Amino acid sequence: MSTLGEKVKKIRSKNAGPFWITVDVFCGDKKVYKDIRNKLKNSKISSLFMISEQDLNRFEIDNLNVIKFSFPRKTIQGDIFDRDMHGAQLAVLLSEMKF
Repeated sequence: MSTLGEKVKKIRSKNAGPFWITVDVFCGDKKVYKDIRNKLKNSKISSLFMISEQDLNRFEIDNLNVIKFSFPRKTIQGDIFDRDMHGAQLAVLLSEMKF
């Protein structure tokens, strides 16, 4: 079984302001996009990032072959307890997910 990171072109996570994180899955081509779009469930993503499924926003951008997830940060950016100031580490979790 391969990982999601091996199947897609790129996975990137970043801040979407001080209160939100965004994770982009760049699939590359239509075939991969359709496969990933159908198999990647919101419940799996919310479980991986340990957030409520109700807090997860999903955007499917068909013409770019991109799936985007946005959700509130657990800690406000720059807080003394913020361990990922730029929100970049979450991409690694998603890319290593067995798929």
